[in-house]
Formats: sequence, C-alpha cells, structure tokens
Amino acid sequence: MTHGSDEQLQPSGEAPSRRNKPKRRSRHARNGFVILMNFGFSLALLAAVAGGLVFYWGKQTFDSAGPLQTEATYLVSRGAGLESVAAGLERAGIVSDAQVFEYGVRVASLEGLSGRGDTGIRAGEYAFAPGASMRDVMETLRSGNSIQHAVTIPEGWTVHQIYARLAADPVLVGDLPPMVAEGTLLPETYTFTRGMTRSAMVDRMKEAQSELVEQIWAGRQDDLPVKDIGEFVTLASIVEKETGIAAERPHVASVFVNRLREGMRLQSDPTIIYGVWGGAGKPSDEPIRQSHIAGATPYNTYVIRGLPPGPIANPGRASLEAVAHPLDTRDLYFVADGTGGHAFARTLNEHNANVRRYRDIERAAAAARAEADSPENPAVAQ
Repeated sequence: MTHGSDEQLQPSGEAPSRRNKPKRRSRHARNGFVILMNFGFSLALLAAVAGGLVFYWGKQTFDSAGPLQTEATYLVSRGAGLESVAAGLERAGIVSDAQVFEYGVRVASLEGLSGRGDTGIRAGEYAFAPGASMRDVMETLRSGNSIQHAVTIPEGWTVHQIYARLAADPVLVGDLPPMVAEGTLLPETYTFTRGMTRSAMVDRMKEAQSELVEQIWAGRQDDLPVKDIGEFVTLASIVEKETGIAAERPHVASVFVNRLREGMRLQSDPTIIYGVWGGAGKPSDEPIRQSHIAGATPYNTYVIRGLPPGPIANPGRASLEAVAHPLDTRDLYFVADGTGGHAFARTLNEHNANVRRYRDIERAAAAARAEADSPENPAVAQ
C-alpha cells in the first residue's frame, strides 16, 4: 500500500470497465434494406388503417339513408354502364355520391350477391322511396321490377282509333308504322315499360290478335257459314259493333249466322257507318240518313248480300267466341229494347212489334227530356 495517493488499482487481470463507452449499432441495424423495409411496413400499416377507415365510411354511407325527400323515378337505358348510371343517380338526387355507389355495387358483385357475374343492374324505369339507401337503390335496380305503364284498347275500336290513342300516349316513343289492316289488332290492356316504341306496341297487338284468332278459329263450330278465317273475323267485328253486352253476343251472332244461311242481307247499321265514314267513325252530330242506308258502298249490308270485304273494327275475344259458338236459335231479327239490350224475334211481325215498342219508349223519353228542358219547369226557371 502506498500512502499519499487517492488512486485505486484495479484488480490484476481484469479489463477496464466499458460502462461509460457509447454502444455501437449492429451492422444489420444500419443496413439500408432493413430501414426501407421498416418504412414500407409503416406505410403499409398506415395505408391499411386508412383503407379500413375509408371502407368503413363507404359502407356506412352505402347503407345509410339517402338524400331523397320525395319519391322519385329513374330510367336505366339499355346498354347503360354502371358509371353512367351512378352519375345519373347522383344528378337526380337519388344517391349522394356516385363513386361510393359505383364501388359499392362492384364490391357487392364481387361478393357474389348478384349471382350473375356482373353488376346485375337491369334496364327499365324504377321508383325509389324517400330516404332510400344506396343499397336499397342497388337492389331495386337489380330486381328488374321496373315501373309498368298501361294502355287500354276498348273492344270494337277501329285501327284509326287505336292509332290515335297510341299516338297520344305520353310514355310510348317513336313513330307509328303505316296503318295496318282492320281487325288485326287485339283490344286489350297492355302493360309496358318506359322506352317501348309505338311500332313495337303495334307488332305486339298484331301478334296477340293473330294467336287468339287462330286459336278460336281452330275450335269453332263445324257448320258456320263463313269460308275462311278472314270472314270469321269480319263477322265477329259486326257482332262487336252491334252490342256492348257480353251475354248478348252469342245471341246476336246467331241472328247473323241464321241470316247468312237463309241468304238474307245482314242489314247491320255499323256497316253503313263504316262504309260512309271509315275507321274515323260517324261524327256525333251526324245522323244516319236514308241516303246513307241506300248508299252503295262495299260495306253497306243493307245493299250487299253476305259479308262486307273486311272487318269494320277490331273484335275482342268475346265476339270471336260468340261467332265461333253462336247460340242455337231461329231468330232473324233484333232491335234495341230501350234498356241497353235488344229484343230478338223469329218473324218479321214479331220484329215489327218490338220496333213499335222501342219507338214508343223513344217518344216517351223525348217528351220527358223536352219537359225537363222547358222554361216552365220550376227546376229550369230557378
């Protein structure tokens, strides 16, 4: 031991302490690739978190109530792509964000929800309720349950009248084709979607009438006095115009069938009207005059024998069935009975009596109308 010194000796053989020396980073830690990997991992993690947040926000937006305040409709045109549909829905205020809607539909398609391997959106006009979510909108467009419009064609209308109605329909589009033959369109109520053309509607009516006529003609009674399917439709059109009461049609048909068998003229007033005024019909203020009854038109069955050269209207199913299976009677005459129906007779004497009764009813009705319109009537005076 040496006195006078504060220095302490280290034990022999022991290395100097490294506690106060700085640590060196490993060569691996200083490797640029590892640094890049760490940075990339951090970016990927941030991207995953951000993506998850965006996906969550998008899903919430896709499933949340939409901006519609009142019911609205939207037309998906044939061949329209998802991008254009989404943009159109946003412009219409049906969805709040076209991109969210587009991506939502694509994700749903990838998940197999459409079951068709595509977006599943179908052409048509669709209605959307207030507050409909994007998912609701997507399911509606996929359903194919588009809005159905309707046009009704009454039985007994001429082609001219039918074309006028189709021309005035606000939903049908396009021009009408050239006028088709009388009797070739089926009177019916037709449903269709927006965008259907008038030409396509006429084709549909023609096809429906052709199928119906051929079906009823094939099951007709064997001994009908008509030569072919054309005469069959012509006779049905006359029956159609003579009565609007379905239960009377087989009886009216039996009268005309009996007259054809007897070689008698049909003497049907609607054939006079068609011969004079054609498919446009008789003006409401124009009476049938004696000159019309005696007029030699090809359709006037007061002048010609047998059937006119073609139909005078478009008959419906009931009139076609009535001619195919007329009531079994011996009646040769009928006249209005004053109640909306007709009185039938076998003989001319019976018929004349029915005519006198009808004229009495007409005179009484005219007198009642005149009295009601008289200035001396207290109701009129007031």
